[in-house]
Amino acid sequence: MNDAATMAGSREIVVDEVFPHAPAVVWKTLTLPGMMGRWLKMQPIGFQPAVGTRFTYQTSPAGAWDGVIHCEVLEVTPHERLSYAWKGGHDGNVGYGSRLDTIVTFVLSAVENGTRLRLVHSGFVLPRNESAFKNMSEGWTKVVRTIDAISAEQA
Repeated sequence: MNDAATMAGSREIVVDEVFPHAPAVVWKTLTLPGMMGRWLKMQPIGFQPAVGTRFTYQTSPAGAWDGVIHCEVLEVTPHERLSYAWKGGHDGNVGYGSRLDTIVTFVLSAVENGTRLRLVHSGFVLPRNESAFKNMSEGWTKVVRTIDAISAEQA
């Protein structure tokens, strides 16, 4: 299920799926840098699942933006919750590469025969982040499917 909700002038992307894998398996897929690089198609540099850890992703530059996404781990509850800041873009850019200051949260819940994964990417300010919101709404849905596939490889 992919749902975009409005809250206090900002938008969020929500993807909620149930996988036939244990929470520990999905957690490993979400938090091992090599696996993160596979499901996001960008290798994290400096990631550790520890609050306060700063790390980056590199994507395609645009205009005045160098393509670096700056992240900081905000919350970690092993096998249950991972949240990090996701910041990038440049104030001088319009559309792709505009300033983005958001939060990505993964919530895992044990369910019968598997794990419910709820991904929430919040803080998109429209119209400034319209391009990122549209692209990432489609992208996160694909990423969650890939998380499932990578988790299945561990079984």
